[in-house]
Amino acid sequence: MVKIVNLKKAFGSRVLFQDINLTLDYGKRYGLIGANGAGKTTFLKMLCGEEDITEGEVQIAGGKKVGVLSQNQFAYENFTLADTVLYGNKRLYDAIKEKEKLYLEEYTDEIGERLGELEIISCEEDPTYEYDVKITKILEALGFPASQHNDLMSTITGGDKFKVLLAQVLFPKPDILFLDEPTNNLDMATISWLENQLQHHDGTMVVISHDRHFLNAVCTNILDVDFKKIREFTGTYDDWYIASTVLAKQANAQREKKLKEKAELEDFVRRFSANASKAKQATSRQKQLDKLDIQAIEVSSRRDPSIVFKQEKPISKEILEVKNISKSYDNEVVLKDISFMMEKADKIALIGPNGVGKTTLCEILMDNIKPDTGEVKWGATAQVSYFPQNTTDIITGNSTLYDWLRDFDRDADISEIRNCLGRMLFNGQEQEKSVQNCSGGEKHRMMLSKIMLEKRNFLLLDEPTNHLDLEAIIALGEGLRNYEGNIICVSHDRELLDAFANRIIEIQDDGTIIDFSGSYEEFLESKENN
Repeated sequence: MVKIVNLKKAFGSRVLFQDINLTLDYGKRYGLIGANGAGKTTFLKMLCGEEDITEGEVQIAGGKKVGVLSQNQFAYENFTLADTVLYGNKRLYDAIKEKEKLYLEEYTDEIGERLGELEIISCEEDPTYEYDVKITKILEALGFPASQHNDLMSTITGGDKFKVLLAQVLFPKPDILFLDEPTNNLDMATISWLENQLQHHDGTMVVISHDRHFLNAVCTNILDVDFKKIREFTGTYDDWYIASTVLAKQANAQREKKLKEKAELEDFVRRFSANASKAKQATSRQKQLDKLDIQAIEVSSRRDPSIVFKQEKPISKEILEVKNISKSYDNEVVLKDISFMMEKADKIALIGPNGVGKTTLCEILMDNIKPDTGEVKWGATAQVSYFPQNTTDIITGNSTLYDWLRDFDRDADISEIRNCLGRMLFNGQEQEKSVQNCSGGEKHRMMLSKIMLEKRNFLLLDEPTNHLDLEAIIALGEGLRNYEGNIICVSHDRELLDAFANRIIEIQDDGTIIDFSGSYEEFLESKENN
């Protein structure tokens, strides 16, 4: 369906990728992966014609409908929710809206002729005449009741706007689907719904996601952006990860072997090139040395963070008690009479639908918001490191990365500060760049560097995986699993929750909670059995 021929993309002298030749087949769902900055989004934009191509071309089979997930959540503020979804089929939308307008005018032969033409277009695009039923079903599946479908997009939250944009791209059932981070800002229920929709997609799909569980559930093939190339792999993300790890170890072993051979040859040439009796051998070894192609054995451009959370002082038996917490906004109940206690070694995943009050509870625990009723009691030895959801707004200013981190602990050893930055892949000169020039992902890594430096015994994390790539999310999961202190973590990333959580607290729509002792998988099984 999509053919990529000799594709190259460069920004000045910087080449993102080149000599890309791929055929994206019908019935295959491709996960596009790669390190941050490798060019995933740029490549996807080139496929759908939103980004200029330096060399080569993208060929899309004639007559095929292409769907592209919009990233502009505010593009349809004056549209109703239903019209925003309908706009996913622009030809049908235009025909329906023109018909509605003409029906309000006084009938003429010319209007009658035009209405006939529009009826043909409507029939071609919607042969069953059920577009309104389909829109109602998809919006209701996403949690929007029928009473809300004629509300303006300007009346709903950013997360809900994104859901409507998902409905918009899926509604016309395009032959070719391009999705950039479709799970961003979605809760677990919506992600599961989306997985089901995409598993039944007929056609070709390319999706970028940092959600490992999502990629495994949806993708049949992986496109790996690395070495300025894009290589195709058949299988899920986990299949690719296992195979790539084996290949990387083999390549490193071969590289080490060649480096050792190179050193031995150089040593021989150095010692015997001036010796007349050994000159012939030395010349022969030099020729061998010249043939050794160390650069041909490429090591992946990916760098894995190393996240290690330590606690300077272990927490005592009394950790945290939440008693009868309630909170309302504008007479709408967000949290209702919530109570729980934390025990030693509890690592809690705090889950629930978007807007249900997870961040509100975190802010109450940190005493940044006062509850309407109830109280929070921290143990005397509890020391909390907080990862707020608005990290990108907090990390500002003209400080260098090093100075920003040092300001939190002037007594910390210089090497320890640099080590914490290095663990999050800020090495050498990168530590001297200005905080204001950091991307969202870099600011999240900075906050994780800060938490590592603090060495506290309680971690309160609100959506720490936002903006992180797959390698960083995997490293975060390992860090939380190995951490000896207590954790409360808000996340929609199921692989992360599976990595560390031994207790699940789900906030429900009515503001109450379900408190479950066990892993996230066990929690899901218990809900299915009830």
